[in-house]
Amino acid sequence: MSLRKQIVNAVADLDFEISSNAATKLATLLEELERWNRKVNLTAIRDRDDMIVGHLLDSLVVRPLLQGKRVLDVGTGAGFPGLPLAIVDPDREFELVDSNNKKIMFVQHVLGLLGLHNAGTVKARIEDYAPGHRFDTVIARAVAGIPRLLEIAGHHVGEDGVFVALKGRYPADEIEHISHPWGYEVRELSVPGLEKGSRHAVLLRREA
Repeated sequence: MSLRKQIVNAVADLDFEISSNAATKLATLLEELERWNRKVNLTAIRDRDDMIVGHLLDSLVVRPLLQGKRVLDVGTGAGFPGLPLAIVDPDREFELVDSNNKKIMFVQHVLGLLGLHNAGTVKARIEDYAPGHRFDTVIARAVAGIPRLLEIAGHHVGEDGVFVALKGRYPADEIEHISHPWGYEVRELSVPGLEKGSRHAVLLRREA
């Protein structure tokens, strides 16, 4: 079975459809990641089936949680979850920020290869990032604990925006330390191929 067909079948379990063009681009993304990984250590996941689950599905499951037009991916690494989301959601604008040069170079390469005009990259520590505007959705995956995330990136969330902190198991300890003005809601994420209860999203919004 082709990689593209594998991806189409896998994404079908997420309760939304993707275009034929998006499926082709997602396949190209993984092929390029495999190719770069042979020379540059970008991600720990190397097996193709594991990449579909751990990179694509684990990113795309976030799609229903996005709001508004502008999305910031904090500490995107090799482009996850920002790249897959930008591929399937061409009407939104994505900014992918990371301080690792080789990973940002890979993301830039993929954006050019795929002709993704709705996404851009910035090589910077999030503490030093100053875009001049705020975002409707800010996403962070495996970057820091929630209190630290809010400290270094909370100001990038628009007044009515949402901060989506992606976590593994239910992050009880981190939640205990969320303080005003932030309120939170925890959603369990169902990622096909991963154990139930192994993924959660903490949605953080400013309280009135």
